[in-house]
Amino acid sequence: MTGSPSTQEPIQTDMVIIGAGPIGLFAVFEAGLLGLKCHLVDNLDKIGGQCAELYPEKPIFDIPAVPRCTGQELIDRLLEQAKPFEPVFHLDQQASALQRLEDGKWRLETTAGTVFETPNVVIAAGAGSFVPRRLPLPGAEDFEGKSLYYAVRRMEDFRGRHLLIAGGGDSALDWLLNLEPLTASIGILHRRDEFRAAPDSVQRMRELVESGRARLLLGQVAGLEGTGGQLEAVRISTPDGEIRHECDALLALFGLKMELGPIAEWGLNIERNLIHVDTETFETNQPGLFAIGDIITYPGKLKLILSGFHEAALMCQKAFKNAHPDQRLVFRYTTSSSDLHKKLGVA
Repeated sequence: MTGSPSTQEPIQTDMVIIGAGPIGLFAVFEAGLLGLKCHLVDNLDKIGGQCAELYPEKPIFDIPAVPRCTGQELIDRLLEQAKPFEPVFHLDQQASALQRLEDGKWRLETTAGTVFETPNVVIAAGAGSFVPRRLPLPGAEDFEGKSLYYAVRRMEDFRGRHLLIAGGGDSALDWLLNLEPLTASIGILHRRDEFRAAPDSVQRMRELVESGRARLLLGQVAGLEGTGGQLEAVRISTPDGEIRHECDALLALFGLKMELGPIAEWGLNIERNLIHVDTETFETNQPGLFAIGDIITYPGKLKLILSGFHEAALMCQKAFKNAHPDQRLVFRYTTSSSDLHKKLGVA
């Protein structure tokens, strides 16, 4: 919990949440119901975490009472829900240094020089900072962002294009199925004819291939051809030799590398890049330092957004006691509490 000291006047707040993804945003709502003010820090330049950065148009089907929404729609609804509590966002900066103060509070500093003093720090950073696994080929960076992509920001960017998707997991299959109606042609490249994806997605992909609406290629990317960053063809190494596949866009979905960053130096009980927590309060081994969402581990943990929502609700109960040790916490329902109705602006 070290770091260079800052001369900036500290921001005093009830809670600092590291991560402005869906779990961090719902934690703002739960904290707000208890009268806790929140600031959020995120190393991305926009609100929404992985949902907004990597999967803004990907459909989500397992949010309770919401049969279907995209990643961005989920973020928009969570922001609307949190709006009455006026969260303050500090984007494009990373939580860098954490120090315990003599009064028991935490002093948190960011890479932008922002300083907080708070009784509660909540790590809701997904599984850390995600970095796409890039194509390990010389010169690949010349095509990145022009015709070589590692994520889908806008589906419309692929309309009418000849697209090749490289990968064999859920993301590769999902985007094949979602982008096929938009593209002029589409193919999927994987090193073997076995996929680490939902069986239904694999079956639907094979149906597209059998009908001639998609092409399945087995092998690995061996080279890129094109000029000025515009892809013209991908050379593919196959068991039978090298082939050339013409396309003007390559979506490489090789997964993500996760980096905990400075969090790894904060004296937490970490195993395989996951933080151990107390499942009654979701505190870490450091009092007043909480963790929720995909970055934590405990027996029976499920990496689902709805699980993170549950964790945020329980965490806020203990955070209230940290912020107001002399006050009694009264549990109230949003359906019947006139005080909560006033806070939500629905009275």
